[in-house]
Amino acid sequence: MKKILLLSSFFLSILAVQAQTAKEEIYADILKSSSNHMAYQAPTQPLTKSPKGYEPFYMTHYGRHGSRWLLNDHEYQNVIKPLRKAKEEGILTALGQETLEKMERFYPCTLGRLGELTDIGEIQHHGIGKRMTQNFPKVFSGKKAEVDARSTVVVRCIMSMVAECEEITAFNPELKMHNDVSQSYQWYLNHNLYPMLHEAGRDRGRINWEYQQKYTHPERFCRALFTDESYWRDEKFKAADWMRQVFSVTTNMQSHGCGEDMWNLFTKEEAYDLWKIVNIDWYLGYANAPQTGGLMQYNQTELLRNMIQTTDTVLASKTYSNGAALRFGHEVCVLPLACLMELDSCGRAVEDLDRLEDYWVNFRIYPMACNIQLVFYHSKKKKANAPILVKALLNEKEATLPVKTDQYPYYKWDDLRAYYMQKMEAFDEKLKAWEEKNKKK
Repeated sequence: MKKILLLSSFFLSILAVQAQTAKEEIYADILKSSSNHMAYQAPTQPLTKSPKGYEPFYMTHYGRHGSRWLLNDHEYQNVIKPLRKAKEEGILTALGQETLEKMERFYPCTLGRLGELTDIGEIQHHGIGKRMTQNFPKVFSGKKAEVDARSTVVVRCIMSMVAECEEITAFNPELKMHNDVSQSYQWYLNHNLYPMLHEAGRDRGRINWEYQQKYTHPERFCRALFTDESYWRDEKFKAADWMRQVFSVTTNMQSHGCGEDMWNLFTKEEAYDLWKIVNIDWYLGYANAPQTGGLMQYNQTELLRNMIQTTDTVLASKTYSNGAALRFGHEVCVLPLACLMELDSCGRAVEDLDRLEDYWVNFRIYPMACNIQLVFYHSKKKKANAPILVKALLNEKEATLPVKTDQYPYYKWDDLRAYYMQKMEAFDEKLKAWEEKNKKK
């Protein structure tokens, strides 16, 4: 009885966390307003034990690089220059002066590092790799174990792959580890939008602009930094744009160990409002958004097909024992892939964007080092009629899948494969019809 009560208390605590709104989460932890700049948080919930009579033997995976520096120098310079100019004119407040001094200390750390993996990003992937071996030791054990790891040609992704694979090799030095980086893999590891999806997303910029106007309120923020209101009220200054730029630099400061942050510039309400703009924009650009035809998630069909085809090869092999196929890339792939796969609520279609956060929250899907793992289980006794089972992890947390099961979080692979193939075939027909139509123009 005591055990049952403990279990009940455990699941109730999980439900309580899940029931927390995005606003409540951000007010409790402002770092969650960082969207795709949010540093990876290691999972704390235990995983469900293997089904009776089954054991894990294979994993297929796609993961984003870990925490990185911002991509362009102008992202830093656009923040510093107005502060320097205001200092020259003698119109910085004490907080403005403090902020400029922080940026002057911090900026030299960025030189030569744009877009690169940070120390924290490397640590994130070491942690993920180590937990893979702890959670699924049978996948990586023995002399026959094989790991095929591939990365996009971007250095931060390559270094993320190296960090993760170092942990796997440390766990089992005898496994067969193969790492590869090639432009020839870009077509599925970092696929660009189909022309049809460019057309479907034509309203994204207009809608995002509308929400920028609605949720960016720079008045308090600018008054806290400048003593002369005419300075930032000037139309050329573009105070709302500058506030968002400062927010972007601030959210990414958690990506490295320089010891600086600027969260004291923003109230919780401001951080929450600025997060809403980004949440809506990424939903429009990469998810099952009705406003963009529900099509943007399909830019990762080639990636999902590769995951399925690789799994087909493994299951058809008479000599394959155990191992993993690991892929490393970007959040612009992980996010639409999670939506296409309908992990948890990622695939939700939401008409009212003002209520989007009630159903779809970006920081739960694609922080730095975000990853999707499909873990496969076979019968310990290799029974011929025993179905292959699969479990999905989104950022190392068990996720629901879009087919029926009577033993969650485990699903029959044949059911899931058939669902995804049918979904992608329907998209292929739409794509073919669009291409035929546009050939005639």
